[in-house]
This record gives sequence, C-alpha cells and structure tokens, in this order.
Amino acid sequence: MSNKRVLLLAGDFVEDYEIMVPFQTLLTVGVDVDAVCPDKKSGDQIRTAVHDFEGDQTYSEKPGHYFTLNADFAGADAGNYDGLLIPGGRAPEYLRLNPAVLDLVRAFDQAKKPIAAICHGLQILAAADILSGRTCTAYPACGPEVTLAGATYAEIAIDGAHVDGNLVTAPAWPAHPAFCREFLKLLGVL
Repeated sequence: MSNKRVLLLAGDFVEDYEIMVPFQTLLTVGVDVDAVCPDKKSGDQIRTAVHDFEGDQTYSEKPGHYFTLNADFAGADAGNYDGLLIPGGRAPEYLRLNPAVLDLVRAFDQAKKPIAAICHGLQILAAADILSGRTCTAYPACGPEVTLAGATYAEIAIDGAHVDGNLVTAPAWPAHPAFCREFLKLLGVL
C-alpha cells in the first residue's frame, strides 16, 4: 500500500463524480486523502451537484450527494502532502476568490508537487497564476480562462487527460480513468 498523502480542495456544489470517484480511487490504492473546504471543519458536509451531458448546449445540473469533509482547511499545509487534487463543478468559481486557497495552490506548485485539476478546477489554477507557459486542458467553457492565464489550452477528448510536468488536467468526469491513472503516476503510486 501507498504511504502518500493528498489534499483534496472542495466546496459546496463541487461536481459529485469529480469529488467522489477520485477520492475513492485514491483511498482504494492506499493514498490518504484529506478533503477540506475553507470555513468548514472535519465532519462538516458540503453539497455536491451532478453535471451531465444530455445533448443540450451545455451540461445540465442536478442535486448530488452530501460529502463529509475529513480534515480542516485551516491546518492545511502543502508541506504535509505529496499532491493536490482539485475537482470541478461550481465550487472553483468562488474558491478562487479566497487568498488562502490561492496561496496553498502556489505552495504546491512551487514545491513541484503533483497537482490534479479537472473540469472547472482550472479556474483556481488560473487565479493562482501558475499556468503561464504550461499546456493544460479543462472543461471547454474554461478554455478562454486557461489561455488568458498564459497557458496553451489543449483541446482533447472528453475522456482524456493531459500531463505537463507536475500538472495533470482533464476536461470532465468521463476522463476519470485517464485522470486518476496519470495523477497516481505523478504521485509515484503506479
């Protein structure tokens, strides 16, 4: 089993699959995962939303599950973790407004620790100003933000993942097999 430890950064209305599937996948292979949310403590719950692709011009959104946090954001320190996981959904649009969130993301990147961001999670990376000169992907609607942050937006299949140094990114939850596999490789678990 792994002795790796990952910080999972989430908030209310995080995408249900994008928090639950990677969280459980990492636990399955023995990676310890601390799921945190600013202004919440271990044992508190966040609400999730299910984003689905049903042929409309954009994804649909439905109520998801409650997800119980297992650590406190206040004590999160990049030095205590081997990697960072940022799921998508609506949470990134407001989490990126929190200076402590951005400082934490920058600390992971400066230490060259693996960072996995999926879907709208790239909004946080763009706001943290760590994408300049990189190539990454995101949900297509976030492509302009990625480009404005100085990165090259990789337009890939919805079930693909892209790796650039310590960064693994993916467009949305259909990419979980590739996204989780590439993150586990960066962590040195696979």
